[in-house]
Amino acid sequence: MNTDPKRFLKYLKAERNASLLYRSLAETVDGDRREALIELADIEDKHAAHWIEKLNEYGVEVPPPPTALDPEDKALVSRATSMGLSSVLTTLEENEGADAGMYDDEPEALASMPTDEREHATVFRNMLEGSSPAPGYQTADHRVASDANGGMEPWHKVDKSGSVRAAVFGISDGLVSNTALVMGFAGASIAGALDNSTVLFAGLAGLLAGAFSMAAGEYVSVASQRDLFQREIEMEARELREKPEEEQKELELIYRAKGVSREDAARVAAQIMADPKIALDTLVREELGLDPNELGSPVKVAISSFLAFSIGASVAVIPYALLSGTAAFITAIIAAVIALCVVGGMVGRFSGRGIVFSAMRQLMWGTGAAAVTYIVGSVIGVNVS
Repeated sequence: MNTDPKRFLKYLKAERNASLLYRSLAETVDGDRREALIELADIEDKHAAHWIEKLNEYGVEVPPPPTALDPEDKALVSRATSMGLSSVLTTLEENEGADAGMYDDEPEALASMPTDEREHATVFRNMLEGSSPAPGYQTADHRVASDANGGMEPWHKVDKSGSVRAAVFGISDGLVSNTALVMGFAGASIAGALDNSTVLFAGLAGLLAGAFSMAAGEYVSVASQRDLFQREIEMEARELREKPEEEQKELELIYRAKGVSREDAARVAAQIMADPKIALDTLVREELGLDPNELGSPVKVAISSFLAFSIGASVAVIPYALLSGTAAFITAIIAAVIALCVVGGMVGRFSGRGIVFSAMRQLMWGTGAAAVTYIVGSVIGVNVS
């Protein structure tokens, strides 16, 4: 760990520049957005004062504060002035997100600093999503849709556990990869190098190996992600226990960034903080963007992926289990083409990209992969035989 007290100079410069930027941006807007930016600047000034104190404590000369924006920040302010604050919110969110962990391993930082830095990115994200209503401020139509669908409009219904994603990806991967594998062996078989049973065995081996591999990969991926999410939630719970006043202030700032008035934001935040369970649930959703009830199920995703891959991979295998020779080969091609179109169409239906477009895209890539392996198999088969 760096123990040189001159490292505080870097922190001081960053905090001073951020404060100057936010105050300059505040001049381009009015109302709640202006107040939110000024409050962010006040927080940065508080951090800067802490680093000045530390520099004095260690006998390091404190440089004078900046009197002008640096070139990048000046460009942001210029863009906000001419095109509106919304034009720079994405950049501000990305910049704050990149610096969110700046104080995580800094022992001399105030206890509130890591949370403050993460909160800044959340504030800009909420400004960007300014149309989102705060709890208790839904329209009547929105409440009806929410109540009827478990808190979500029907067109926003998503698979938060990851099972559907794993199933769609699994069946597509199984279909394309195993069809290509079978076609490669089929090419060698038609060339006279292999018999029908070898093609069938290769298809079954590819099915089992791919299904287990995909299931294991999805399980590890989702389990690791879930562990990370749970750690973030535990850190938020600890901050809620140790610094409830600061967490309440953060909630107020979040709702004000969404367009809620100062008085209403304070009232809602106080009401939420009155119940620790509701407070934690709200902070996790608002700050981390997570649903604590839907962190993903590794087991469900693994099973879904295994079954889906097996189904997709079996399409080109079944004809060789029931038929032989040219009949099995032609049947496998027809079945694979139909399956590729169906799977592609399903993906297009769910994603909204378009059934025909997605079906043709899936067919193109699937047949391309199968054609290449078939040609390679045929060449190898000819040479071997």
